Amino acid sequence: MSMPGEEPRLDRRRFLGVCACAFAGTALANGCASLAIRHVESVNGRLMLPLLQYPELTEAGGSLAVAPRGQDAPIFVFALVERRFVALSPICTHLGCTVEIQGDRLICPCHGSTYDREGRVLRGPAERALHSYPATLTRGDILEIELTSASPD
Repeated sequence: MSMPGEEPRLDRRRFLGVCACAFAGTALANGCASLAIRHVESVNGRLMLPLLQYPELTEAGGSLAVAPRGQDAPIFVFALVERRFVALSPICTHLGCTVEIQGDRLICPCHGSTYDREGRVLRGPAERALHSYPATLTRGDILEIELTSASPD
């Protein structure tokens, strides 16, 4: 205990408690962080993502957020089973908030709409699926995403 006029002392128990809280806060922040957005160039309305350069997409369950230069919102890209891919707008179809990836779901932080990784509504208030972009894997393991033909719903 410190005396009046002295600096408060940090005993061992309090020091360990402060360290534990700092560690927990850092771990929580990192665990809840959104995907890092990778900026990419589009060519003739297409994104070309070589899987060698995007290892996040080489395994089912992988995900990536890309921001095509000149577009306002990023695109979420998900690797599904059997080398299928989905490219989705992260803009909730309810009121336009940006959804967050939480495990195998995309959840709107504004009103709780929940989507699966293919953009289908699992829980409202949203009634329409997330906008999707055609995504095709070429023979050379390049994922092509058509930006000009996003689905309306």
